[in-house]
Amino acid sequence: MRTDPYRLTVNGRPVEVIDGHAGESLLFVLRERLGLPGSKNACEEGECGSCSVLLDGDLVCSCLVLAAAAADRDVATVEGLSDAGGEVGPLAYVQRAFVEAGAVQCGFCTPGLLMAVDALLCEEPDPDDLTVREAISGNLCRCTGYGRILEAVDRAAAMRREACS
Repeated sequence: MRTDPYRLTVNGRPVEVIDGHAGESLLFVLRERLGLPGSKNACEEGECGSCSVLLDGDLVCSCLVLAAAAADRDVATVEGLSDAGGEVGPLAYVQRAFVEAGAVQCGFCTPGLLMAVDALLCEEPDPDDLTVREAISGNLCRCTGYGRILEAVDRAAAMRREACS
């Protein structure tokens, strides 16, 4: 069953979804209808965090959100982190920190982790280790062992503090 057209604001830009279906997840719409493949489709159960996006500023697993329920709301994806707004361009501080720390390996968990870390650092610019671990606890990584991810968060926090000084 098709839905009536609805609008989303994705990475600060209004978009209209005209060919949606009632049961489509926000993840499906972002990837397949809007051409934003950054959020990954892994578990489709909200367990791995690879599809994490910000919905009105709150971190959510986009595989668990009906796209039509996000109508007239703000969605921020990993593509929107850079200053280029999804186009090829300069990396955001959190993206640079992950690269510099070697926290990017297979890359499947990376988009969700980037969104979780960015959301954390917006709320808590200088988080302690426990706060970081809690913030990323919904994101599963099978490659890094999390040590490099924790290092990347420290680097990102330092970069952010330096930029804000």
